[in-house]
Amino acid sequence: MDTGLQNEIIQQLKVKPHIHPQAEIRTRVNFLKEFLEKNHAIKGFVLGISGGQDSTLVAKLAQIAINEKNRENGNNHYKFIAVRLPYGVQVDERDCQDALVYIQPNVLYRVNIKQSVDASVAALRSAGVVISDFIKGNEKARERMKVQYSIAAVNHCVVLGTNNSAEFLTGYFTKHGDGACDLEPIFGLNKRQGKELLKALKCPSHLYLKRPTADLEDDAPNLEDEISLGVTYEEIDDYLEGKVVSKQTSSMLEKYFLKSEHKRKAPKTIYDY
Repeated sequence: MDTGLQNEIIQQLKVKPHIHPQAEIRTRVNFLKEFLEKNHAIKGFVLGISGGQDSTLVAKLAQIAINEKNRENGNNHYKFIAVRLPYGVQVDERDCQDALVYIQPNVLYRVNIKQSVDASVAALRSAGVVISDFIKGNEKARERMKVQYSIAAVNHCVVLGTNNSAEFLTGYFTKHGDGACDLEPIFGLNKRQGKELLKALKCPSHLYLKRPTADLEDDAPNLEDEISLGVTYEEIDDYLEGKVVSKQTSSMLEKYFLKSEHKRKAPKTIYDY
């Protein structure tokens, strides 16, 4: 089997075949702390909390970093701001509340995006543009990120991203939605490695063992990522760790990677051609 592109992808996405969870936790907490040390005007981090594995992990790492910085400085200069961003009533709201209890954020905002998203959909319709439920899902993701940036601006903070390398491989994120952020603390980890970090951080297991869902489509509010992608995270993680996967799986993942390249790149200029 030709593994040339697989090796190239692994190199780009920085996934290791094996990790030491505590070492990864320390490296990523230090990354966040060092960012604050080098950017004195920044007072903390903002992140939307979905109740899923990735936002729970990033939020916990951020809160640890903030707590350590404040202890080291002997003050409460820095803060982590968690944001709940439901569209109406979220199906797994209980998980979101459990995640918040676990994270213990310094500040919590709740902004229901339903009115804004519905107004945008209505405005498009009045202009003769009727969008699908799938595209409306992207509207939700972008509205959530817009809110996070507004909150970050008011509080002199930056926005954290939650994309791991499994999502970077497949392009399973919304461009300028959950793909827009200032820092990506869990880049380089695949899905199972994120679970290892949360287990080491004593996270309630139901928050990282639950089936991942994007929760963007009205017609399929709990559509599982693996069903949407047509491939399991176990297979994606095996691929990213350099293991042998089926030819069909390899081909599918590489098509996803090549098709979604534009999501991982900065906008093109005349100097790129």
